[in-house]
Amino acid sequence: MRDHDWPVVDAVTEYETSWYDGGYDRVEQPDGSLKDYYWAQLPPAVVVVAVDDGDVLFVDQYRPTIREQCMELVAGIVEESSEETEDVAPTPNRESYVSAGRRELREETGYDADDVHFLESFWTATGVLRHQRGIVFAEGLTEVGRDLDDNEFLSVERVPVEEALSVAREPPANDATIEGLLLARADGYL
Repeated sequence: MRDHDWPVVDAVTEYETSWYDGGYDRVEQPDGSLKDYYWAQLPPAVVVVAVDDGDVLFVDQYRPTIREQCMELVAGIVEESSEETEDVAPTPNRESYVSAGRRELREETGYDADDVHFLESFWTATGVLRHQRGIVFAEGLTEVGRDLDDNEFLSVERVPVEEALSVAREPPANDATIEGLLLARADGYL
């Protein structure tokens, strides 16, 4: 099966929204049979592990999709950009994860970071999503004022570094928040 290239016989986008597209690829499997693999395609996102004075900055916000109030790390979409970047970017026509992380941190928490370090990028939920996520670590924070989007109703919460993972694991737990904290800890930032 290693030499089978899984040819796509047909690709269908069934719906397009301002947030994501959805559809399926009809694929030839290694045994010659055809199968429809459904997907949703979202723009890449960044997650920010920001530390200030021994605290991790969380945002507390209601998530209508799951109908729950959630404590999460700062996160957001990596926006389209025409500028060249030396930092890691998910695609050539998007801002880098570092640039997106700086912007999202400032917009959601009102802090600028002296240093933002790229930790990791990866595909998420590969059985159903076409979605890349990048994790960055921010430090050296200076308060400058928030600039929330019109759909962001959130508060900034400070959690001591030693309690951050426990808080992140409390229901409803968020995958991006747990991943970000674990990666930052594994890389020696927490």
